[in-house]
Amino acid sequence: MNLKKLFASALLTVGLCQSVFAKPVEIDKVVGVVNQGVILQSEVDTIINRVKTQAAEQGQELPSDDTLRIQAIERLVSQELMMQLASRMGLEISDSQLDQTLENMAREQGGTIADLRRTIEAAGDSYPAYREEIRKEITTQQVTRMNVDRRIYISEQEIDNLLKIMETQGKNAEEYDIGHILIDIPGDATAEEIASAKTRADKVIEFLKEGKEFKRIAISSSSGSKALEGGQLGWMSINEMPSLFAEAVKGHKKDDIVGPLRSGAGFHIIKVQDIRGRQVVETTEVRSRHILIKPSIILSEEKARDMLKGFAKDLREGKADFAELAKEYSEDPGSALKGGEYDWTDPSTYVPEFKNTLLSLEKNEISEPFRTQFGWHIVQLLDKRVADKTEQAKRNRAHQLLFNRKFKEESFNWQQEMREQAHVDIFPTE
Repeated sequence: MNLKKLFASALLTVGLCQSVFAKPVEIDKVVGVVNQGVILQSEVDTIINRVKTQAAEQGQELPSDDTLRIQAIERLVSQELMMQLASRMGLEISDSQLDQTLENMAREQGGTIADLRRTIEAAGDSYPAYREEIRKEITTQQVTRMNVDRRIYISEQEIDNLLKIMETQGKNAEEYDIGHILIDIPGDATAEEIASAKTRADKVIEFLKEGKEFKRIAISSSSGSKALEGGQLGWMSINEMPSLFAEAVKGHKKDDIVGPLRSGAGFHIIKVQDIRGRQVVETTEVRSRHILIKPSIILSEEKARDMLKGFAKDLREGKADFAELAKEYSEDPGSALKGGEYDWTDPSTYVPEFKNTLLSLEKNEISEPFRTQFGWHIVQLLDKRVADKTEQAKRNRAHQLLFNRKFKEESFNWQQEMREQAHVDIFPTE
């Protein structure tokens, strides 16, 4: 029997016993049945009182008590259905998991669990009851996520379509500070004159990439209308630029040199001097190689570590080849055949010990043996770079936006289906 139903029956028994000796006192009552569970009046009152308290603090007007009662009961029905489903799924939130959540909540408020408890009790609420409410919230969130996630599918085409919309909307906000140099071509130029202009344009780009000052070169070399201003066209959005420039600067970063771009006027060279209104996402990536030795009944922890220590010594002295050692001895099937090498990777994807060791190395440096959950390693940092992940970040954001929208839709549909399949009986008020 459901615990709340058993509790309600016990309360009814207490009421009957009291009626023999005195006027019965109603402690609690059942206001609805949800499959094998019940909804108690005290639960409804708790929600209504909380809503009224919050509304009073915020100076907000509320609908009638009858409307609040209906809303509270609907919330409790939905919660009871999900808790019943969690029970059937065997989903339980442990005390340690609950305490971790409460600790995180307290930390976000700048305090400790003890501070959180004092705040709850100062408001006249029971901390143990509050704790169980949070457990229910975590449970219902996990049940919803587990059942709704599998109903959602997002195609690459949907992401592409949304990215186009986002790009169009973002063009007005994204602006570029443009420097411009024009190497002109006469209208009746010969092939030799065009080739000569192209050569001069290439030379200008070469100077710029060597770090020569853009404004100075523009003043001395450009035939553009802003030559005397150092070729400064100023801030402009994609929509304000000539279409030739707009297409060319798309996707470029600050300080990039673009060109030469051919038009009827000549060869254009553009410098993206700055960008505003764009979110640029950059990530450090590393290329590395490692050798993994796993301790076993035959090979002890000490022997595995000493084996790698010997490898590292031989490698530093040039007596061994890393790739050959990895192919022969490494027990990482994903990299051993490649000489222990990993391609460019965000180090945050590695386990902490591997990541921290890798980031502490200089280029080409070989680590001392270190332990992870997989075994003993030595690792060599081959190279490090800063990668522009802006486009990937945009795709991730588009995917998340689509997921959030579909999650809300499917969550509502799922709860409606669950409600239609359930036996729900709400008793009228007296």
